Amino acid sequence: MKILANDGIAPGGKKQLEEAGFEVITTKVAQEQLSNYLKENKISGLIVRSATKVRKDIINECPDLKIIGRAGVGMDNIDVEYARSKGIHVFNTPAASSASVAELVFAHLYGGVRYLHDANRLMPLEGDSRFKELKKNYAGGRELRGKTLGIIGFGRIGREVAKIALGIGMKVIASDRTEGEALITLEFYNHQEIKIPIKTEPVEELIKHSDFITLHVPSQKEPVLGREEFGQMKDGVGIINAARGGVIDEVALVEALDSGKVAFAGLDTFEHEPSPAIKVLMNGKVSLSPHIGAATNEAQERIGYELAHEIIKVLK
Repeated sequence: MKILANDGIAPGGKKQLEEAGFEVITTKVAQEQLSNYLKENKISGLIVRSATKVRKDIINECPDLKIIGRAGVGMDNIDVEYARSKGIHVFNTPAASSASVAELVFAHLYGGVRYLHDANRLMPLEGDSRFKELKKNYAGGRELRGKTLGIIGFGRIGREVAKIALGIGMKVIASDRTEGEALITLEFYNHQEIKIPIKTEPVEELIKHSDFITLHVPSQKEPVLGREEFGQMKDGVGIINAARGGVIDEVALVEALDSGKVAFAGLDTFEHEPSPAIKVLMNGKVSLSPHIGAATNEAQERIGYELAHEIIKVLK
């Protein structure tokens, strides 16, 4: 049987599939050619990330397709329920990349409170001529220790974020539609562990109490944070979105940044990918990354093994 990893697969996962007798194809097929390619090559399994869309037309036209694996968390690029109604097994790998996304959240947080995102833009251009002025401009940073981090969405990634926050001495509050109280386990290198209970509260309360806010929710029809929510936040709050584009109203965010209500934002996902709004990209108060939350070597290896395990279990 043939497996098309259209957006790639880590070597470990590919090897595992091949050892189980699958032919693994890593050729990148353009979206408009995908349906024909799957049909002509009698592809049994399709592995995608967020770039490849698997809609009803592809599902209808590819009778050999038995399994669709999403290398990552969100499955909004797949017509999941329709595929399942046609007998296709659809799955994702939510646990494999959680730690990588959480670490990126803190890369943006640490960079934001010390202005590193902007300093890295200007130092190569003006560091030799305006060093003392830049030093003055980027003084007055803040520490994360002792501050309150509000986590909207307290699933696997939200909990990994909480672990790091608790480990560096932050207070954590969380909001989640399904979770009441969650027990966070901090594990240390010497096998010791500490369990800390985290109670959840409504978003409208969380945003009032948080010094920094990070979102970890699936794609939404309406933004979670918009003009009204920004108005209720503390002055000088920091906002991080490493979840999905559209969960923040970016027009309202830029307004809040320009007014000083929001001190900085860290964005890994954008409302209009792969062409984010210029006003967002050019704003000096925004720390930017191109949707790389899960893109660490370690996460990709874990994802590859998880994909291979599920495919072998279902098809063999």
